[in-house]
Amino acid sequence: MLTVGQKLPEFQVTATVGTDPDSAFKNFSNKDLQGKWSVIFFWPKDFTFICPTEIVAYDKLFNDFADRDCLLLGASVDSEFVHLAWRKHKDDLANLKMPMLADVRRELSEALGILSPAEGVPFRATFIVDDSGIIRHVTVNDLSVGRNPQETLRILDALQSDELCPCNWKKGEGTIDVKTEIGKL
Repeated sequence: MLTVGQKLPEFQVTATVGTDPDSAFKNFSNKDLQGKWSVIFFWPKDFTFICPTEIVAYDKLFNDFADRDCLLLGASVDSEFVHLAWRKHKDDLANLKMPMLADVRRELSEALGILSPAEGVPFRATFIVDDSGIIRHVTVNDLSVGRNPQETLRILDALQSDELCPCNWKKGEGTIDVKTEIGKL
């Protein structure tokens, strides 16, 4: 599995960006991420039970990620057509702001090392990638456990602060000053 400090692999996929068949699809690649932070989160399959709870929760924070100059992208190995059908079928997904990447060839999932060997679908993996294309944070959950998008946003804030951030630190709180801490020894 790729991890912190490694470069996000090159990829090119089709993304579902809406529900109108005439404008629902867009080609998307790692080049679209250049110069911006990004959060890419993977779910196992469309038309399942935990996945829409995560997708909706992340999308509710879409503007918060955008305010941090961070692109928010969701991905699974389902096709763009399955994504479109799911969005049309499930009201909570109809008006998503974020693109749903279709990694149908599993190339990105395989390159990242997040495919479940038993199921052949991605684990619930989340990658925070900096504006230089370097992975700065990775979490991977089992297929049965959903994520906390607020925690992803908190970690993004900490990474973008470029400071030492203590446990449970939140944007706007003080960070750790090494000189002060050394003086306390």
